[in-house]
Amino acid sequence: MNIPSELKYTKDHEWVKVDNDIITIGITDFAQSELGDIVYVEVETLDETLDAEDVFGTVEAVKTVSDLFIPVSGEVIEFNESLEDEPEKVNTDPYGEGWMVKVKVNDTSDLEGLLSAEDYKALISA
Repeated sequence: MNIPSELKYTKDHEWVKVDNDIITIGITDFAQSELGDIVYVEVETLDETLDAEDVFGTVEAVKTVSDLFIPVSGEVIEFNESLEDEPEKVNTDPYGEGWMVKVKVNDTSDLEGLLSAEDYKALISA
């Protein structure tokens, strides 16, 4: 199971890359393996400001549809449009080309509640 140490994680199996007040969000290797083959990623919250834990989109796999939750309050400023034509990138490269959205964070202190790689590994091992 790939859990890059430089990223932060949520209990909802999303990863977060922090770059000052801009974060990039995707789903973890664990999440994509549990979901199976991803066939569609939908984000209809572009340019919207959301509160932490709001749903920012959905990911559809062959067997299920799962909501995507924003881990901190902020504005969704970019959607990975390549996922419209190639949603399978989430399966093949969840931490790279499979990223989903970029968010401008309202309050960077919100990031302190995210899990470290070690904490996330403990969560999925439990």
